[in-house]
Amino acid sequence: MKRIIAVIAAIAGIYAFAAAETQKITIATEAADTAYMLVSLPGHQARAAVVICPGGGYTHLSMEKEGKEWAQWFNDRGIAAAVLHYRLPRQRNTVPLSDAMAAIDTMRQNAKKWNIIPGKVGIMGFSAGGHLATTAATHYTDPALRPDFQILMYPVVSMDTTITHRGTRVGLIGKQPSAEMERKYSNETQVTPQTPPAFIFTCQDDRAVHPDNSIRYYQALIRNDVPSQLHIYPKGGHGYGKRFTFPYTEQLQYLLTDFLNEQLSK
Repeated sequence: MKRIIAVIAAIAGIYAFAAAETQKITIATEAADTAYMLVSLPGHQARAAVVICPGGGYTHLSMEKEGKEWAQWFNDRGIAAAVLHYRLPRQRNTVPLSDAMAAIDTMRQNAKKWNIIPGKVGIMGFSAGGHLATTAATHYTDPALRPDFQILMYPVVSMDTTITHRGTRVGLIGKQPSAEMERKYSNETQVTPQTPPAFIFTCQDDRAVHPDNSIRYYQALIRNDVPSQLHIYPKGGHGYGKRFTFPYTEQLQYLLTDFLNEQLSK
């Protein structure tokens, strides 16, 4: 444990940056809701970027612990971050994906201005935001909108009633969706060899989102030869974001840093 903490401290020291200025960028507007992202750009050198999708069961968004706090973590390591305030579906199932793809496109369209490497734009999601992240990774309508990697924290992945999170399912596809709709948004069924590499993290004692969501997705990834990591810890529950109440915070940060280094060195 001491070695892991020491390594993380060293990494943080190498990549420490002053607090990044945050810009609010509107990407979609309608009468009832607005999609925007909070973009923070550390330093001046060319950098990778991550679009962060907070969770909230497709009924609300946990913008602080599953958004802004992680944006700072990325900024401290010289990585640009965009916390996505996506529109809630209200059973308009294409709306969140539209916002996620627009966010990725915006990061790439502004790559020169923001000094972002266009081929190093990933997506991160928590809980229902993890469902959105896996949707962006598997349902993209144009290769230019595909994220380059995905980071999934205790994600909802499947709409299968035996393992899904009911609130997320209802919020996205309603109480009585067709079998076709259920399968379409069970993202473990949508993986292809073109799906981007994944880092998946969950806990065995998660009572809100069954770990089988992560396991099935990982199995689909390895069947398609997609480079991926799955980390399951015995306890931690659900919804911890980056809070230190999670007992494996140091290990999580170490593993994620290692994954990012691997992705960014390609």
